[in-house]
Amino acid sequence: METKRKIILASGSPRRSELMRQWGYEFEVVKPTVDEPSVHLSDGGAGLYWAESLAYLKACAVAQNHPDAIVIGADTIVTHSNKLIGKPVDIDDARKILTEMFAGHNEVITGLAVLCPAICKRIIVHVTTTIIMRAMTAIELEDYLASGVWQGKAGAYAYQEGGDKFAQEVVGSESNIVGLPMEKLAQVLEEF
Repeated sequence: METKRKIILASGSPRRSELMRQWGYEFEVVKPTVDEPSVHLSDGGAGLYWAESLAYLKACAVAQNHPDAIVIGADTIVTHSNKLIGKPVDIDDARKILTEMFAGHNEVITGLAVLCPAICKRIIVHVTTTIIMRAMTAIELEDYLASGVWQGKAGAYAYQEGGDKFAQEVVGSESNIVGLPMEKLAQVLEEF
């Protein structure tokens, strides 16, 4: 009789944990000890490789101490006009990012790495969601910046914390925008 393997989310993101709970998963959270490098790539097309690589590094960092568990790593990046958009370093950077991104198409790419060393299995995929944004007024931009919800978010954009009101259209997974493409994750976990 096979025992059920423990699932570990290798992420300190409360948004990812909340999505996992909403979908009914029983899991533990172990924050990976990986220093995320700054995004300095000019080619947004490389974004999916960036996201997949960081997701895999996060999952590996946790799996080395939990080889019998199924470990989930994720990393989300945003691209706009074929440029990678990282997390803002301060409010001025967030203002610059949001001014460029709004009123246009943006891609949210989440790399997803699920692995279990005990059974020598790993699956690495990515999911892309396109968001078509409307322009923010100057007042809306400053109110959004004052809220602070942009902090620690790729693209300075918090869809789940009021940012959705600026989306004209979403093509793809909404949970991906929040940071964990649950539909794809459910498919991948079926493989384990």
